[in-house]
Amino acid sequence: MPEQSHKKKTVLVTGFGPFGDHKVNASWVAVQNLNEIGIAEDIDLVIKEIPVEYCSVQDLLPKLWETYNPHYIEHVLLLYAFILCSVLQLVIHVGVSGIASELTLEQQAHNDGYDKGDVLGKCPDQNCCVDGADNCIASELDMQCVCHDINNSGIDVKAVVSLDPGRYLCDFSYYRSLHIDKSRVAFIHVPPLNKPYSQEQLAEGLRQAILSMLKQLH
Repeated sequence: MPEQSHKKKTVLVTGFGPFGDHKVNASWVAVQNLNEIGIAEDIDLVIKEIPVEYCSVQDLLPKLWETYNPHYIEHVLLLYAFILCSVLQLVIHVGVSGIASELTLEQQAHNDGYDKGDVLGKCPDQNCCVDGADNCIASELDMQCVCHDINNSGIDVKAVVSLDPGRYLCDFSYYRSLHIDKSRVAFIHVPPLNKPYSQEQLAEGLRQAILSMLKQLH
């Protein structure tokens, strides 16, 4: 019988730093709490905080993808021994929405229209994310299925699906990653802390969303 050696699946989850009225960004608090509770025994969770700056998103996200880019190595030894090296399975960006009251699963992101200044008061060149790219990119992950799984998981947190992440850093970062690999990227908006969910509830909602997405990938 062939022998197998499996490395843990890596899931990268990002949250944002402070901006505007969000002196404590609920997205990063929720992501940190997710890191405390974990996802599953076979998941290696990596978390990163991203400044609410267009230039930082443009610089940091490609570097994260390069660091954790998925690759699979097959090597046959003797009795068809199979070694699987799985670096990155899924990338989830998390942001806060002041108008959200539920976990909001974003299905797509936009390339242009970024005319609102970031925390440095700056906008991207041409108000655009990726010059010459498509106006809109949708994730290949089915957010309706993720929404259904969350709402039927028995947890207190409820989810909805959205088609408009808001033409700010959330939309911008989502598009940047979708442009790299739309097959394994998602964006989730969380409400502000305790409006109505605690950081623990938000973390559990993120956990359920990630488990649902991983189910789609496998």
